[in-house]
Amino acid sequence: MTETRSTCPYCGVGCGVVIESTGDQITGMRGDPDHPANFGRLCTKGSTLHLTATAAITRQTRLLQPMQRLQRGQPPQPVAWDTALDLAAGKFAQVVRDHGPDAVAFYISGQLLTEDYYVFNKLAKGLIGTNNVDTNSRLCMSSAVAGYKRTLGADAPPACYDDLNHAQCLFIAGSNTAWAHPILFRRIEDARAANPRMKVIVVDPRRTDTAGTADLHLAIQPGTDVMLFNGMLHIMLLEGWTQRQYIHEHTNGFDELKATLRDCTPDRVAEVCGIGREELFTAARWFANSGATLSLYCQGLNQSSAGTDKNAALINLHLATAQIGQPGMGPFSLTGQPNAMGGREVGGMANLLSGHRDLANAAHRAEVAALWGVADVPSKPGKTAVDMFQAAADGEIKALWIACTNPAQSLPDQALVRRALERAELVIVQEAFSTTATCDYADLLLPATTWGEKIGTVTNSERRISRVRPAVAAPGETRHDWSIAVDFARRLEALMPARGAAASLFPYPDAESIWNEHRESTRGRDLDITGLSYAMLDEKGPQQWPLREGEATGQARLYADGVFPTADGRARFADTPYRGVAEPRDARYPFALTTGRLRDHWHGMSRTGTLGRLFGHVAEPAVQLHAQAMARLQLKDGDLVHLTSRRGSIMLPAQTSTEVAPTQAFVAMHWGEEYLSGVSTSGKRLGGINAVTNPAYCPVSKQPELKHTAVKILKAELPWALLGVAWLPEDDALAAREQLRELMALFPFATCVPFGRERTGLLFRAAGYEAAPDAVVARIETLLGLSGPEVLRYADRRKGQRRAVRLLRTAERAEVAGFVLAGDISAEGWIKTLLQDQLPAQAYGRLLLVPGAKAPVALQARGKQVCTCFNVTDMAIQAQIASQSNTVVDTEAKCLATLQAALQCGTNCGSCLPEVRRLVRMAMPARQPA
Repeated sequence: MTETRSTCPYCGVGCGVVIESTGDQITGMRGDPDHPANFGRLCTKGSTLHLTATAAITRQTRLLQPMQRLQRGQPPQPVAWDTALDLAAGKFAQVVRDHGPDAVAFYISGQLLTEDYYVFNKLAKGLIGTNNVDTNSRLCMSSAVAGYKRTLGADAPPACYDDLNHAQCLFIAGSNTAWAHPILFRRIEDARAANPRMKVIVVDPRRTDTAGTADLHLAIQPGTDVMLFNGMLHIMLLEGWTQRQYIHEHTNGFDELKATLRDCTPDRVAEVCGIGREELFTAARWFANSGATLSLYCQGLNQSSAGTDKNAALINLHLATAQIGQPGMGPFSLTGQPNAMGGREVGGMANLLSGHRDLANAAHRAEVAALWGVADVPSKPGKTAVDMFQAAADGEIKALWIACTNPAQSLPDQALVRRALERAELVIVQEAFSTTATCDYADLLLPATTWGEKIGTVTNSERRISRVRPAVAAPGETRHDWSIAVDFARRLEALMPARGAAASLFPYPDAESIWNEHRESTRGRDLDITGLSYAMLDEKGPQQWPLREGEATGQARLYADGVFPTADGRARFADTPYRGVAEPRDARYPFALTTGRLRDHWHGMSRTGTLGRLFGHVAEPAVQLHAQAMARLQLKDGDLVHLTSRRGSIMLPAQTSTEVAPTQAFVAMHWGEEYLSGVSTSGKRLGGINAVTNPAYCPVSKQPELKHTAVKILKAELPWALLGVAWLPEDDALAAREQLRELMALFPFATCVPFGRERTGLLFRAAGYEAAPDAVVARIETLLGLSGPEVLRYADRRKGQRRAVRLLRTAERAEVAGFVLAGDISAEGWIKTLLQDQLPAQAYGRLLLVPGAKAPVALQARGKQVCTCFNVTDMAIQAQIASQSNTVVDTEAKCLATLQAALQCGTNCGSCLPEVRRLVRMAMPARQPA
């Protein structure tokens, strides 16, 4: 066995990992105890990474050779690398020649490595001469970038993870940290245990697992963050809680801001935000007077048409109270993707240049042009994400190159995205996984390496650069992302007029040579890393920037001296008037829909969606509604509803939730067309949750309003339903899912998800206005392994009823191995329990085939999974708590310790700990000490 130190490819915490491999197969995984981001800990996603790289999953999901689609709507065919890249270069050269360089565009990803990012940026801006290169980080962090630059002068988070150990007040805004950044949340739990006096404030419309642990939860109305922050600063001024000397010596613009704050009275703020005046005063007092306040924030602030204002208004609070630059304090933006920071560092966005330079600055453009050896860098702003796809839909952009991202799932207003992908003359998708929705629209598919195979660097949320190392050889014909871009660029150079003096702008033999050029681009800049090298990273481990030439270590905190990277060295207060929400609720659209992450999944689930065990916590898509809303709409859990916005409509089950307010709804961001599908009135396939989300964006950051959409919710009357559940061979399950996905579009509602731990299963659910044709149902049965002679069957065509059950028999017992219920699926609960819990089924005989058959009295489900690592359910936790004596559970801590000793829940990755603690707290009031 070989061990390789690398970095996790999921969130921006940037955890170090140790990959175990044998030959060309990754076999194991653990956290790197020496990595300063996680010290050996991993969340549910990170700890199962090796399971997403098995030979069976690679064979069924990976793109392993270049593919060309000769005719749209037809399956792609294998093609040689030279043929694919010659075709791509020829078409790009022709488009540039006929329509100009701005007729091509690159849409890339925060999951690329810094070296990959650098090459794509140079390819677009240096070789082709277009700034049409943007990234899915536009959907993630662009408001944070704009907020930092607007106030502090540079895109540089001033705090670090160690500040958690020194903070006296933690202010978490727009972040469900417990789910989105689980390992950072473990560090928060440790800090609170070491300092019980620490106050935690959480700002979130939902009562998430993060909010449930807070000393103060400010459940504001969606989109009202600016009013909240302005109101807090109004109170700080009123009470004399600001630091006048710091404001006078180190900042500008406070007098202009005060005029705006005048109208943000406590009464008005309480009314707009939907919180109490007392809560507002408490938040302002704790923030201002703690002595060390650290703010953590993420997409709740960023994904907004007022995203820059939200970020800047929060930073205003830190400047006004002088809480920046010292241990335990500062505005700390949590990066969503593993290398969104690295992309920002190399200027891999339409408005940025290498080394944190601005495209609008002529001197900055000249510096980059000189470094690259080209005549100039174009001054015309490039198209940002939403505008890029609008331009493609309008026919302005003819050729679109998409790398390591899935815009047919992740962008808002999916109807527009699909028009863009259909109209573009050439769509190239450079991707590791062949199963993403965007791959369906590609004229060329270029196979890329992925985690465990790649080499380079990434930068995490605290400005820490880590190495990414390959543990196994690249499978099939896959190539590194930077290598694909370099090979394409060299071919394009031969077809286009030269823009540079050198023989090639891309003389890179390896990833390190690219990184060295990037390093030089940072010289003298705020992120100067001229003292850093691959060799230092290998010898000393991950390092924070800046780390200038001659320095031994990086800088943990910025702005300790009160000097900021602005023209006069002063930070700037931003004038942030509250302008309302982009799409307010009204009589027609009375619900505010918010989106967010699930605990055990990542983005579009191209990787995490291959593991059934990661669906144990949340098994299927649903829209969460308050109990009052459920009653008002006459809904019960599982009823299908139409979720409709001004852009589109999707259908999905409703679910009662205690996390949302009566006028709110919540759907996880991960549910794209790959897992949640149906057909629109035009007959076209829908694109999951982002068929309804809002493409309106912040005028400064251009980040779209994915977080908040006004919707209406109506009960869907679909009288016919189908449910298919089956265990399948590991080598066939994901391939079967892809074939079932093609059938999803035949139904107004359909979903298909994996499940299972030691075994691999699939669940297919659909509903329609009438019974599906027998041939369609038969095809579903076949794909779920229900076509053999051992399958029990029942059919009543007149009533639209059909049953198929496969029993796995041994001498001692029979188990349900798969079933399809079509028509009446009311027996779902108990039959699915028989299968998923692998219970003996021989006693139920023909009852399995009877429509509407009642559940056997003795049969009880295990409950909802809470702990993924040890497969512990809520019912098991509740039963264990109930069995504990009064003397054992006289405190929550003792109850939790006894519970964990018995069931192990929360003792491995810890991702489930907030939920376990909540279950303990719920049980405690009824159990007092003897």
